[in-house]
Amino acid sequence: MIVPLMDAVADTCGGKAAALGALLRAGVPVPDGFVVPFAAYLAAVRDLDREPDDLGAVRRAVEARPLDATLVDALERGLGRLGDTPVAVRSSAAGEDTGRASAAGQHESFLAVRGAARVADAVRGCWASLLSPRAAAYRDATGPPAGLAMAVIVQRHLDAEVSGVMFTPADPGDAIRIEASWGLGPSVVGGTVTPDAYLVAGDGTVTRTAGDKRTRLDRHGARLVVSDLPEQDRRRPAIDDTTAARLAGLGGEIAAVLGGAQDIEWAIVEDRVWALQARPVTAAPPPKAPVATIPTETTAAHEAAAATLAGTPGSHGTVTGTARIVRGPGDFARVHPGDILVCPFTDPAWTPLLRIAAGVVTETGGVLSHAAIVAREQAIPAVLGIRGATSRLHDGTLVTIDGTIGTVTPTGA
Repeated sequence: MIVPLMDAVADTCGGKAAALGALLRAGVPVPDGFVVPFAAYLAAVRDLDREPDDLGAVRRAVEARPLDATLVDALERGLGRLGDTPVAVRSSAAGEDTGRASAAGQHESFLAVRGAARVADAVRGCWASLLSPRAAAYRDATGPPAGLAMAVIVQRHLDAEVSGVMFTPADPGDAIRIEASWGLGPSVVGGTVTPDAYLVAGDGTVTRTAGDKRTRLDRHGARLVVSDLPEQDRRRPAIDDTTAARLAGLGGEIAAVLGGAQDIEWAIVEDRVWALQARPVTAAPPPKAPVATIPTETTAAHEAAAATLAGTPGSHGTVTGTARIVRGPGDFARVHPGDILVCPFTDPAWTPLLRIAAGVVTETGGVLSHAAIVAREQAIPAVLGIRGATSRLHDGTLVTIDGTIGTVTPTGA
């Protein structure tokens, strides 16, 4: 009923689990665990109505149905082998983490889960997320997988001191991109902080830009807690150049095992580097470009240009549209096709907006966050990490965003 993570393959356990299994077999440091394979999900939904227009009813039935007693026993044995430790429970759906579409953040993950009963709940949560509106919308945009099925990964949870994301290049001679912040990885992945950014060249040279890391996420018992960072830590580099070079070495090793450019989530615990996830890069970010400068003339037009905003280039292209300030889900209905989405950050629940918006501007986040990845997959420009964007831009005004160089300019400036 469960498969050791080291033995996971895509046909039975999905692409995400298969990649981790391949890395474990190659000796890459990956937290140990096991997989609840596709077969368990398919057995659980076999007698449910799976009409495409009634996914909500199926989802609710999956969430309410107790797991088969045999599977619960298998979960207890698997957890026993891992020891009395919190675990991370992650989706590994058919068609997820492929070179065609990343499914970035569209399915549920659960951290700091402890005990068989809570793990069983998390497994059902992962299964149900396959049938959620945001996952269905993502499939509509990228094309459905050959078969709808969900495997679930259960791994040791790591209490990361520092974590982040790394992109290895298609050309091994190009630089490796790394983003890093304090605490657990969802801060970087979900774009709730503006992380430190590193480029590690082929010759080992490291270039870095400090991010404004205002919060961190950590495990406190069975809870995940967001806390404010002290002022002195916000722009203090989360990793030094030597560690960035170590990460780049790990990235090169992972790329060699899996083949092609890789999007890697990583964590550091007691100075040891771990790989948490690896998937193909679906759309490369823009090259780092210089920030545009403001003209020095004092004409009215140039005075208006003083409001030009600069951030991190997240997704190629230039577009002009109506700025739509969205501070939370209550504002979602205000976004219309062709609008420029301006928001504090975007987590996966916001993904349907990226299907209709002409571009996106965020106050926090990095080029390797889920929002930026989805923007690139949707081929819309994105500029990230502009402090105060939701107050400095005005709802309903025309703006031009350049996602290649990272600027936002009110029309007429």
